[in-house]
Amino acid sequence: MRQIVIVGYGMVGHRCAELLAERAANSATPVQITVLGEEPREAYDRVHLSALFDGKDPADLTYPAPPGVELKLGDPVTAIDRERKVVLTASGAEFRYDDLVLATGSYPFVPPVPGHDATGAFVYRTIDDVEAIKDFAAGRKVGAVVGGGLLGLEAAGALQAMGLETHVIEFGPRLMGVQVDEGGGQALLSRINDLGVTVHCSTRTEAVEIGEGGAVYALVLAKGDDLSALPVDLVVFAAGVRARDQLGRECGLAVGERGGIRVDELCRTEDPAIYAIGECAQAVDGRVYGLVAPGYAMAETVADHLLGSDPSPFRSADLSTKLKLLGVEVASFGDAFGSTPGALSALYSDSTAGLYKKLVIGEDGRLLGGILVGDASAYATLRPLAGTDAPLPATPEQLLLPAGSGAGPALGPDALPDSATVCSCHNVTKGSINAAIHEQGCADVAAIKGCTKAGTGCGSCVPLLGQLLSAAGVQTSKALCRHFEQSRAELYEIVLVTGIDSFARLLAEHGNGESDGCEVCKPAVASILASLGGTLGAAKRNGAAKHILAGEQAALQDTNDHFLANIQRNGSYSVVPRIPGGEITPEKLIVIGEVARDFGLYTKITGGQRIDLFGARVEQLPQIWRRLVDAGFESGHAYGKALRTVKSCVGSEWCRYGVQESVKMAIELELRYRGLRSPHKLKAAVSGCARECAEAQSKDFGVIATEQGWNLYVGGNGGFRPRHADLFAKDLSAEELIRTIDRFLMFYIRTADRLERTASWIERMEGGLDHLKAVILEDSLGLCAELDRLMAQHVESYADEWRAAIEDPETLRRFVSFVNAPQTPDPEIKFEVERGQIKPLLTIGPPPGGGLDQDPESDRDTADELAEAAAGPDGADSLVPAEVGA
Repeated sequence: MRQIVIVGYGMVGHRCAELLAERAANSATPVQITVLGEEPREAYDRVHLSALFDGKDPADLTYPAPPGVELKLGDPVTAIDRERKVVLTASGAEFRYDDLVLATGSYPFVPPVPGHDATGAFVYRTIDDVEAIKDFAAGRKVGAVVGGGLLGLEAAGALQAMGLETHVIEFGPRLMGVQVDEGGGQALLSRINDLGVTVHCSTRTEAVEIGEGGAVYALVLAKGDDLSALPVDLVVFAAGVRARDQLGRECGLAVGERGGIRVDELCRTEDPAIYAIGECAQAVDGRVYGLVAPGYAMAETVADHLLGSDPSPFRSADLSTKLKLLGVEVASFGDAFGSTPGALSALYSDSTAGLYKKLVIGEDGRLLGGILVGDASAYATLRPLAGTDAPLPATPEQLLLPAGSGAGPALGPDALPDSATVCSCHNVTKGSINAAIHEQGCADVAAIKGCTKAGTGCGSCVPLLGQLLSAAGVQTSKALCRHFEQSRAELYEIVLVTGIDSFARLLAEHGNGESDGCEVCKPAVASILASLGGTLGAAKRNGAAKHILAGEQAALQDTNDHFLANIQRNGSYSVVPRIPGGEITPEKLIVIGEVARDFGLYTKITGGQRIDLFGARVEQLPQIWRRLVDAGFESGHAYGKALRTVKSCVGSEWCRYGVQESVKMAIELELRYRGLRSPHKLKAAVSGCARECAEAQSKDFGVIATEQGWNLYVGGNGGFRPRHADLFAKDLSAEELIRTIDRFLMFYIRTADRLERTASWIERMEGGLDHLKAVILEDSLGLCAELDRLMAQHVESYADEWRAAIEDPETLRRFVSFVNAPQTPDPEIKFEVERGQIKPLLTIGPPPGGGLDQDPESDRDTADELAEAAAGPDGADSLVPAEVGA
């Protein structure tokens, strides 16, 4: 069996293992692929390490292990025996190889200044580094970053997000000197200074002063001949990296003068059995590439050479970069500095707006490269065009001036030749994407990603993928289901304009009327009717509101809404009362405890600051609700596609770091939006300072207190594809904050698709976050007055669904387990003690239609929930379950 060993399991090592595994599956010769990693954890996305400061978990960044690959982690390789073709690890283990791939990456460079190893001095390279910085930063006030490049500005953003006064010390004359020129550096400096980060350019770090206990006390800085001391509590060194080529050096492989194991066009070292890729390798052009895309290209060359055919030689790489640093967009591509003989430059600069755009154009009119600071929206189209034989598709002013300036239409994907590289991370051309669309039937961005891997790297090309789909004339059906040709958003507008208040009428007048509807359109229309006033909990129209279970409405609801409670995997139900802001009185806590005791319920405090009561039978639900309602509780809507919770920290009321009353704000928001029916569940949070204890940036809308007011973030979701929220508006007053959230939520309810979370909604929206800002903050569509009216209507007419249910005898008739024995407990119920609590074990399966959101606080997709629920055991034959929706 052929033995291929990869040393190093970072992003490039993982990509190489993934590619080799794909090719090994089609190899005639049996292949064993072994990966030896120094870190004890699996490969993860180092590019987005800063997300860990924003509430992400390391698991969110971790890549799945390639199938068929053997991973040996936490045991670094210490030597290579080229003669025996064996690598040795720190534990004494030996691994034989036929082919060896070195992907050991790089290590951070720390200037050898006095005190560089003091307590409180860190580098910024691994998850462990990030965790150490987070732990140490708690309670500190001032932090400094030595280095003003990509990594340095990422680290500065992390320190600022934790609430530290932040300084950046850069030895060179400008920030990001490798990516931007003097003009771009000035624009970037201006924007970053406006964000509250102090930048010291042309300044060198002379020493780290050490205070009591051996901890960092100050930085000694030199600007020219002037020395000064900057008091700091923490310092992060991000002054560059060096190739980790030690294994190659020690086994006699040739290395470059400035480091990096020398390789040829196929990434082979001078030993034909050993390859080197990524940041540990010096390519044939004499460069050590510190970006992910070149490392991926090298991995592909090696995989094709070892197990494929016709490998593409690696001679050089595209150094294009697009990032968002401290909220400022920066992009650099192609010949950004105009080094090509005869190159000309076209510039657009607006210092008041912090914008800088530069295009480098050849004598023959071709685009060679460019720099974009403050607005990089054109990057996705311009970067693939740079360096191709295609002439400039428009005048420079058309490409540079902002939209709406009269410069002409924006550049579209038609301007790109088929040879243009759309995805530089995976070297995917426009021609390959068009082939996937036309020949393989890819009809959406997700399908293109799966077929070509375009868009699965840094993600900067994803907007262009959507444009290529549109340009190819691909049209996907917008129909909600077979009964309605309209989308959910279009049905919303129909109900809003016509005043239709029943599913039957909507189906008769605007559907095909072939049947009574289906499991797709019924709950979708029910949600629309609820959000526009057709049910209790939303606005009253035509005099009186209907309860969500009244008349026709009951038959439209999802399983959980049928009983205003979440069905669990064992067939019982959970009861989740609302606890706004997590604030609760001792008296209410006692009532919850008594209810749980008297009904034998399992209790759990959730991640959303509520108390779940599990194990209730259907006929017990009204009895439980009555006791809770009498104590002042109401429905927490854990069963509905509606607002769940607004989580909060304790804020300035108790915490010494809090700058605003986060609990008060969380309660106000939760009471305002309770019962608001929407296309999918909504979760929110309010943090009282930038330390972010409430994890607001992972919510559909999140609020973080500042000294001047409140910052609003939108579009963060958990689940299978977590997404970090985007900053939407800064330093809002309480009144401005609530008005902005009002409009955001109502616009989402109005335009989102069925079961579409806010994250997917924003990603799908043409123009994305910028368009959303224009609609909500600038009223670009003239909708804000209508959105305000709809939210006011909701707030005025809210009523608790639990209270309404227990006060209506007709509604109470629904709450029976078995129609032929309404008071008979299920004979299959058994009980066991779990960690000191009684846990009911039911064998009865879920009602027809499956159980949605069985964990009230979960983010599982509805389709998965249905599948899992449908797989449950059948109910007992001796008793007849009450028909859901009867």
